[in-house]
Amino acid sequence: MKIMGYRREDDRLGLRNKVIVIPSVHCANKVCENIAKQCQGSVYINHQHGCSQLEFDALQTRDVLIGHGTNANVFGVLIVGLGCEVIQAKIVAEKIKEATPYKKVEYLVIQECGCSKNTIDKGVKIVNDMLSASLKLQKSEGDFSDLILGTECGGSDSYSGLSANPALGSLSDFIIDQGGAVILAETTELIGCEAILAKRAKNNEIAKKVYEKILGYENLVKSFHSDIRGANPSPGNIAGGLSTIEEKSLGCVYKVGTRTLMDVIDYAKPVVSKGLTFMNTPGNDIEQLSAMVAGGANICVFTTGRGTPTGSAITPTIKMSSNTFCYNNMNDAIDVNAGDIIDGARTKEEVRDELINLIIRISNGELVKAEINEQNDFSVWRLATTC
Repeated sequence: MKIMGYRREDDRLGLRNKVIVIPSVHCANKVCENIAKQCQGSVYINHQHGCSQLEFDALQTRDVLIGHGTNANVFGVLIVGLGCEVIQAKIVAEKIKEATPYKKVEYLVIQECGCSKNTIDKGVKIVNDMLSASLKLQKSEGDFSDLILGTECGGSDSYSGLSANPALGSLSDFIIDQGGAVILAETTELIGCEAILAKRAKNNEIAKKVYEKILGYENLVKSFHSDIRGANPSPGNIAGGLSTIEEKSLGCVYKVGTRTLMDVIDYAKPVVSKGLTFMNTPGNDIEQLSAMVAGGANICVFTTGRGTPTGSAITPTIKMSSNTFCYNNMNDAIDVNAGDIIDGARTKEEVRDELINLIIRISNGELVKAEINEQNDFSVWRLATTC
C-alpha cells in the first residue's frame, strides 16, 4: 500500500515539507511569530523555556527543539535566540545540522542583529529562501513502513476504550505489520496496566524498563506527598464517565493494539526501533505530542471523547472522536468519528480502514483539521523549578 512523501537523504519519509521557525528561548517567541507570519507557508512554535533552567531541564528543552528540527516532516529550520539565554540558538542549530546534515539550518541572535526589526527582516529573507528551495523538492513513493505513528488520547470518556482506542489499536497493528513504527506514551495513563504492557515486551530487559518507568512515575508523584487523582483522571474524564486511573489506563493501552513491545525510551528521544516503542511522557496532551514529534513521529492520531483542537506545527494530527456527539459538537476539530462503533454502524476494522485511507490522502496533500486551524501546539515537560 503506497503513500507519497519527501524522501530525505537518510531515507526517512516526510509527509510534509515544512520550514519552521523555532525560538531557542521564550524571549524570542514574538520575533519568531512575526517572521513566520510574513513568510506564507512557513510555521513557528512558541514556548516558555530556554533560560533559567536547571541543567537537566535545559537539556530536555533542547532535545525537544532539536527533535522538531530533525523531524522528517521538516525541510528547513531557522533558530532564533536572544543571546544571553542558557539554550543558545547556535548550539541548537549545530545539533540539528549534525543529525541531519542535508537540511537547510540557520540561526539568528537578536542582540547580535541589533534589534527585533533587524532580526525579523533577516529572518524573513532566510525563511523565504528556504521556502523557495523547498518547492523544488519532488515527492516520491513510499509505503506504510515509512511511518512513525504517534498515538495519543486526551479528553477521554467512557467510550474511548470501547471505540476510538480499539480502532486506533487496529491501525497500530496494521502499521507494525507493514514494517512501520508506533509510539505509546502517556506514562501516567498506564498506571495499573504495567503488567499487561510488560507481558508484551520482547525480553525481560524491556519488561523491567516498563515497570521502572510506570512505577517510577507513580512514586515521583507520591514523593511530593500529592495524589494523582483529580489531575488524572481529570474533571473532564470523570464527567465523561471514567471512575479511576486504572479504568482510564485499560482504555488507553488499547491504542497500540496487540503487537510486541520492542523498546522503551525516555522523553523526546529518537525512535530507533521498528514496531512498538513506549516513550516515557506525562499524560498532558501537548507535552506528550511535542515529545512524540521530537522523537520522529511523522503522523499522529489523537483520540478524544470530550473533544480537543490540538495539533502539531509540523506533523499532521488526526483527531478521532469516541462518540458521535463529540464528532458533531466539535466538527471543526475532529476528522474521524469512531462513535459509529458505539452506534452499531461500523466495526473497528472499518474505522481503521478510514484512517488508512485518510493517511494516504494526507500523504497526497490533504490537510487535517488541526492543520487547517493552524494548531501549532508545543510544550515541554518541565522537571523542576525555574531558577
